[in-house]
This record gives sequence, C-alpha cells and structure tokens, in this order.
Amino acid sequence: MYSLIFTTHIMKIEQIYTGCLAQGAYYITSNGEAAIIDPLREIQPYLDRLERDQVKLKYIFETHFHADFVSGHIDLSKETQAPIVYGPNAACEFDCISAKDGQEFKVGNITIKALHTPGHTMESTTYLLIDANGKDHAIFSGDTLFIGDVGRPDLAQKAAGMTQDQLAGILFHSLRNKIMTLADDVIVYPAHGAGSACGKNMSKETVSTIGNQKATNYALRANMTEAEFIEEVTDGLLPPPAYFSMNVAMNKGGYESFESVLHNGMKAIKAAEFEAVAEETGALILDTRKSADFYKGFIPQSINIGINGDFAPWVGTLVADVKQPIILVTENGLEEETVTRLSRVGFDTIIGHLEGGFEAWQKAGFEVDTVNRISAEQFADKFNIKEDKIIDVRKETEYEAEHIEDAYSKPLAYINDWVKDINPNEHFYLHCAGGYRSMIAASILQARGFRNFTEIDGGFGAIAKTNIPKSDFVCQSKILKA
Repeated sequence: MYSLIFTTHIMKIEQIYTGCLAQGAYYITSNGEAAIIDPLREIQPYLDRLERDQVKLKYIFETHFHADFVSGHIDLSKETQAPIVYGPNAACEFDCISAKDGQEFKVGNITIKALHTPGHTMESTTYLLIDANGKDHAIFSGDTLFIGDVGRPDLAQKAAGMTQDQLAGILFHSLRNKIMTLADDVIVYPAHGAGSACGKNMSKETVSTIGNQKATNYALRANMTEAEFIEEVTDGLLPPPAYFSMNVAMNKGGYESFESVLHNGMKAIKAAEFEAVAEETGALILDTRKSADFYKGFIPQSINIGINGDFAPWVGTLVADVKQPIILVTENGLEEETVTRLSRVGFDTIIGHLEGGFEAWQKAGFEVDTVNRISAEQFADKFNIKEDKIIDVRKETEYEAEHIEDAYSKPLAYINDWVKDINPNEHFYLHCAGGYRSMIAASILQARGFRNFTEIDGGFGAIAKTNIPKSDFVCQSKILKA
C-alpha cells in the first residue's frame, strides 16, 4: 500500500493505493472537513488520518457496489457518523444517501458533484471535485473510466436485467455525455489500475487527465461509433471470478465488523489441535508462505497461495465461496496482515492460525508432504519434445505471446474445470511465469490426489533462457487489441 498526495493551499487529495488489489481509495481534506471515496475494509488507517489532520469526516462516497473487494463504508460510518453516499439507483440495505444526478456536496471550501455514469453498473457514479474558485479540478471515476480502459459492462447483467451489450451502450453515452465533455486538464483518479479483473487493458499509471485519456484510451477514441465501442469493450472479457457477486452482496447488504473478523483470525491454534480443528470445522488449510518454502514441506492437503503475490484475488478466484471456513499457516508475524487481506475480499470465516507456523508442525513430528520441483536447467536436460507433456498455467494471453512448443494452455483460474481431464497415470510438467501460480496449481492437484507431475522452478522466465523449443514471440499488447 502506498499514497500519492496532491496538495494546494486550500485542499489535499491523497490517493491510497493497495497494490495487491490494484485499488485506489481517496482521502480529501479542505478547511477542517474530509471526504473518503471507496475506502478499504479496515478503517483504522482512515481514523488515524482524520485524527492526525484534526478534521471531521463529512461524507463517505461510494462510486458503486464494488465486486472485487469489500468496502469499509459501513464500519467507517458507524465510527464517525458520516453519511454514506451512493449514486442514483443504489438500493442500500442500510442508511445511505442515494444522490441525484448533479447533486452537490460541500466539503470545506470545495464541492463534490455526483455525475451519474451508469454502464459498469447501473448505480455507477463519478464524483467531480470543484475547487474553491469554482473550477472543475478532478474526477473520481470509480470503475467507469480507468487509465487506458473503461469498466467491464458484464458484471451487473443479472441485477440490471440487461445484456452486456446493452450495458456497454449505456456506458458509451455516460463517457461521452458526462466525462469527455469536461476540460482536458481535469485530473482522473480511477478506482483501479493494472492487475484488476474489473477491466482488461488498464495502465500501470494510477493518475491521468481527461485530455490524456482522450488521446490514448482506445475507448475514448474520437469519432468512435457506439457499435464499435460495444464490440471493442466486450471483446476478450474473461468470466468474472465467482467471489465477485458475493462481494457485491456484502457491500450492498452489510457484513460482520472487521474487528470481529480480525479477532477470530488471530486465534492461535497449537499444532497438536490443528488437524482436529480443521476437520471439525471443515476448514480449508491455507498456507501463505513463499513457494520456495512451501514445496520443501507442508501440512498434507493444504493449499499454497503465497501472500507475496496477488494473494487475495487468487483466494477469491480459486476458493470462490467467501463463507468457506479457513485455517491459516503463515510466516511468523504475518498473521494479522493475512487476515486483513482476506477480509478485503470478503473471507470472514477465518477460524484461526497455526501457532508457531509450519516450524511448530515439523517440531511436533507430524506428517509432512512435499512437491516435486526441479530447476529449468534440470527440466531442459530431461525434456523430450516428442514424449513429454507440458501444462502451462499462465493466462491465455501470456501463452499466446510465447510458449513451449506443444505445451497445453490450462490457465490457473480455470483449474477447477480442467483438473477433471487429467490422466492420473500420465506424467506431466507444470509451469507458470515465475513459480507463484504453478505452486498454487501443484498444491491443489496434490490435495486432490494427483502426484504424477513435476513443477518447474522459475517458470517460463527461467525456461526461456534454455534451449527448449519455443513459439515465436508476439507482443501481448497486440494480442489484447487484436
């Protein structure tokens, strides 16, 4: 998590960016008052900022009902008594202001104006910040406009009773009638950046301007027709992760307090009791250590999703059911961070964690499992292109850009679908880009009884340096835009 702070003599805008979720929250202050836009689940950092700056939180603005994370709006409102503001069509199951299109809210010397911009979802709203001199200064565009992309229009089909093409058509008009009419120097602060599943072609940059986006964002192209927009925005959309709909429900209907979730997750369970607790609760054993440590030894049936990666989104994608009980194995000292990051995507049923980590399990003399991992160099020495089967678990675009000749593309995100096609009597090699995703796949496969594979350390990045035959390289950006 990091912050970018933009200050004038009358206001401060702080972008609080959380890399593992590719999510931007915003903290704005002016003349003793504050507003927070799209806050994360844990609210203490915001409370600390408010106290440090000696300002009163006047409003909590939500750009829409988020699908990829659970917002902290409800807890933050309870703690500060600040009202929660959504855009039109927002049917909250708690007290909130459903703003009218064009409605204005005063925060200190500035004004925040709600611009209804449906299309990503029907309640999606962009907030326009007007400075003390009456000048349009910035927009907080949520998932309506990203840097280099726009929000996917397929997530709200069921709720809106519309097709993705109909939603895309609505988004087309929102962008052209509400966003592109603003001055070129208006700053754009989106809710997400590269890595989020809420778009397909987002930039790594997290701040831009309207003028720059008009010049570089394919979806804001001049003279673009509605039909062209619909075709290009909907082309190549991958199915949304299963946990998205559950996060929307939590954001709309409410959830357990973060403090309660953290309290439960911080319960230390001794090694002697760990297995019994897991069995009694039906809990998934989630080991969040690095792949380099996990493969050498782990509790049988545990799943490895390392915290030093896109941890929470992968848990959401692969575990899917946010009500699944989870019991943790972490590196010592990372228990709280792990619980926090799980709670951000709605996994609140955390039973506790293994006291003393995996080392305590080992010292107790309990059974340990391992993954058969070899280096890329060892793989190159053993590899026979005519006989060996390779499974590449990278995304399809990565595979299409370059891959081992005759390798099978089996993206990790769909492992629950393709695992049933594996022949348990046929050996295969398993790799991703660097080893993070392939170890996740290896742990899932072994938990389901498959042991007929070898995982490759360093993934395709290391394999590419060997003499193993590979396809011709194609730039991934060309694939995305094709």
